[in-house]
Amino acid sequence: MKTLQYETEGTCSSLIYLEVDDEDRVQHVAFVGGCHGNLQGIGALVKGMKREDVIQRLRGIRCGHKSTSCPDQLSRALEKVK
Repeated sequence: MKTLQYETEGTCSSLIYLEVDDEDRVQHVAFVGGCHGNLQGIGALVKGMKREDVIQRLRGIRCGHKSTSCPDQLSRALEKVK
């Protein structure tokens, strides 16, 4: 199991905790801060998905006028998991 604690930039959430198993599937995602219900939903939706599939779906999503979003930050965090 690979784990990562990722400090976000430009979002209401400040931190993402995640776990990716040895088959490269997302097993756990938890955000600190941000829109709690929405972020719990994102974590539930991506659980069990291949890391690369999550990255492709979420990369580049923006939040309002911001150049990033919590889903985009999750994709960036998942890119750092080796």
